[in-house]
Amino acid sequence: MATVILVRHGRTTANATGLLAGRAAGVSLDQIGHEQATLMADRLAAVPVVGVVSSPLERCRQTARLILDRQAGTPYAPVDIDLTECDYGQWQGRALSDLASDELWPAVQSQPSAVVFPGGESMAAMQARSVAAIRRHDAAFEAEHGPGAVWAAVSHGDIIKAILADALGMHLDLFQRINVGPASVSIVSYGPSRPSVYATNTDAGDLSWLSNGIHSGDAPVGGGAGQNAL
Repeated sequence: MATVILVRHGRTTANATGLLAGRAAGVSLDQIGHEQATLMADRLAAVPVVGVVSSPLERCRQTARLILDRQAGTPYAPVDIDLTECDYGQWQGRALSDLASDELWPAVQSQPSAVVFPGGESMAAMQARSVAAIRRHDAAFEAEHGPGAVWAAVSHGDIIKAILADALGMHLDLFQRINVGPASVSIVSYGPSRPSVYATNTDAGDLSWLSNGIHSGDAPVGGGAGQNAL
């Protein structure tokens, strides 16, 4: 199958002030977030991506635009509502410091599979629709461009953590063990038998090795020699 580069948007005004932005309108990258996203886009410039699929929220579209501006070609660039932020319901717009004392907070930390945000979405539903979207786009890009295709999905922290948990075969209740920082890059290849996770939460390093796609197959016993050796 194709390979997806999971990109979290850069830091926002809400991130900087400790607010849970959720799906609120008008939340954009701050100056630091723009710089983070620019550096990330420069890293991805070495990889000819066939598509950049974005959450519809402004902070993701800003981040996606920086990636597209640095690509030599013109990748397909749709917006997908299924990659949008979790619907935090009544938690949206509140300070994280206040939410930490909410009675639901311990479950969010240790049993997210059972969490339904008041007036919002369940975390299980969030994972189901985002994983389905990634797999759907991945199959479409592979069908059109071949198994060496590489594409990017620009989304949100909890969304990407949930996608990575699925790719790693982890229960959703363990997904808080995964960190996904602003403008970070994670890499997943959905092979014929199982997903393979090649990177999580990276904010530096050469990505040109992705230019030729990932050679999927059985996992090498002992770790193998790496993609550059294939």
